[in-house]
Order: sequence, then structure tokens, then C-alpha cells
Amino acid sequence: MLTRKQNELLRFIQARLEENGVSPSFEEMKEALDLKSKSGVHRLISALEERGFIRRLPNRARALEVIRAPEDLATTRKPAPVAANSNAVGAATRSAPPVAANDVIEIPLHGRIAAGVPIEALEGQSMLPVPAALLGAGEHYALEVSGDSMVDAGIFDGDFALVRRTDTARDGEIVVALVRGEEATLKYLRRENNMVRLDPANSAYEPQIYHPGEVVVQGKLAGLLRRYN
Repeated sequence: MLTRKQNELLRFIQARLEENGVSPSFEEMKEALDLKSKSGVHRLISALEERGFIRRLPNRARALEVIRAPEDLATTRKPAPVAANSNAVGAATRSAPPVAANDVIEIPLHGRIAAGVPIEALEGQSMLPVPAALLGAGEHYALEVSGDSMVDAGIFDGDFALVRRTDTARDGEIVVALVRGEEATLKYLRRENNMVRLDPANSAYEPQIYHPGEVVVQGKLAGLLRRYN
């Protein structure tokens, strides 16, 4: 069952699609639902996507499709059939309104990944504007990278790691791991001989090996932002 805000957003998206064939921008959705920030819109969209009500169309930051609706909502908008005639296809393309590819959402910036500071201690410090196209489904947060232990993976000191919040990950994925409840670190996750190994991407550093109970996955890397100045 959808929450009131999720239902309102789903109705708004479908109404705009039926009106002009283009999904609303994050700013338009924020204003329509009277939300304080675009991060709230992102959370609602992620929830609707995970529940199978909408889906994001690939390679387009502002492209949503309603694929399922609540019982009290009108039937979902069906995609228009593709015309076989190339001229018809061209005409349809020309008549469609342009789709913006610059939607930006705000996600929590929890601070630098620093020894002795659990991620929870950094909650709510500030927000980081991020292009929506860099994020997929789920809840995300950002961390500022400290140090050079992951340079061979293209992750440098001062980069912003965009992290999808999760407590599970597969071997070989880059994760944010909380070690012994004290130290947060960004490393490759490996499991071997009933132990957990956190591998750096820099030959100057040694792998870190722990008992499984000493390591808690708090997210996995979804993308990077880098400043040039």
C-alpha cells in the first residue's frame, strides 16, 4: 500500500505523462508535493520504483514511465505504438517536447571517511547536489574521500563517493565498511577462509583482514564526483 505522498507523486507523474508525454522535473515534483528538498522526491521515486509502480528509462535523467497504478487510479498510460514508416517516426520525434538531462537532487553529505568516526556520527551535516543520472534506485548518501588507498581504482583524495545504502555486497564490490564499530573505510570487499578481507587499490597498502563480526557493510559505491579547481 502506498503512502499518501507516494500516491500523490504517482498521480502527478501520470497526469503529466498523459498531458504532454514528458515526466515532470524533480523541481516540479518538489513544488507539486510541497516538499522542502529534491532529496525527498528522490526517496519517493525510489520507493515507487522498488514497488514496481514506475521505472526509469535508461540514459535519460528525466524519463519516468508509470507501469502500475493503485486500484483507485486510472489505467496506466500505454506507450504509443512505433510507426513502421520512417517519416512518421521522424515526425513523432520532432513533435515530442525535449527532455531535460540536467535534473539535480540533493543527497546527505556525511563528511570525510575518517578513522574513528562511524558513518552514523556524520548524519545530517549537509547536502550535496548530484546529477540524478548518476544515481539508480535506492537511498544514497555521499562521503568525501580522504587518503590515497584507492587511487588505482580511480578514487582520489577529495573525491565525493556516491554510496547506495545497503548492508549486503558481493565479493569484489567497493563498499563503505564500518570496522569494529569505530572506523569507516572505503575498500574492495573479499571473503576467504571464513574471514573478511578489505583490499585497498594501492600497492603501498596491505589488505585488512577481520572476523566477519567485526565488519558491517554500510553501503556500496554507486558513483563519484570530482572537483577541478
